[in-house]
Amino acid sequence: MKLENVKAVITGAGSGLGEGTARYLSERGAELLLIDLNEEGLKKVANDLGANYFVGDVSNEIEMTKAVKDFEGVNCLVNCAGIAVGAKVVSSRGMHSLNLFEKVLNVNLIGSFNMLRLCADKMQSNDPDHEGEKGVIINTASVAAYDGQIGQAAYSASKGGIVGMTLPIARELAAHGIRVNTIAPGLFSTPMLSGMSEEVQKSLIATTIFPKRLGTSLEYAMLVESILTNVLLNGETIRLDGSVRLAPR
Repeated sequence: MKLENVKAVITGAGSGLGEGTARYLSERGAELLLIDLNEEGLKKVANDLGANYFVGDVSNEIEMTKAVKDFEGVNCLVNCAGIAVGAKVVSSRGMHSLNLFEKVLNVNLIGSFNMLRLCADKMQSNDPDHEGEKGVIINTASVAAYDGQIGQAAYSASKGGIVGMTLPIARELAAHGIRVNTIAPGLFSTPMLSGMSEEVQKSLIATTIFPKRLGTSLEYAMLVESILTNVLLNGETIRLDGSVRLAPR
């Protein structure tokens, strides 16, 4: 798929990886629909790029059905919306909140699936290109899906679910000319990580192999471009992490 032909829905586009991807694709001629709950950040990015936008919760079926309804010809979805919380299963503070666990799964996993199904439904009506391709779906997991740390039960479960659904959905949607891949980022310079203490950030950076730094949204967006333009990439989860392996804590 050529970037100038891309009509992409990008979730979590008000900041972080979603914002970086939106700016990268827009600069290369893509038409965008940006979605986020962060209205202030979303409006700024959308205004900068002259893009369509919708303020809403990716896990809300009614809101997201409305969001994509009039975005005709969508042939790309980049799922970047997500939240991260830290909580132990049991501790001196008590048990892990069940509501908190459900919230993380609702946004990260169910929200990703909600957007995937809505966009895939629209993509199947597209005219196929010379390869028979009608659309590309890119989900965002995390290295925590494989080596989650203590306190990441909810986050790791949500991201592990995204990894787990990638191949079966790719196999199913292949019949419709739709590819499905997942990116599993390592430690990236995003609002999610910057919300942690400086001590925690330094300890995480210390675990990286090479390069000895946090990843950037540009590097994430470059991988999105590679997935979009390389039609042989399908049903795959790609770690983008500089060989980092998270320690238990």
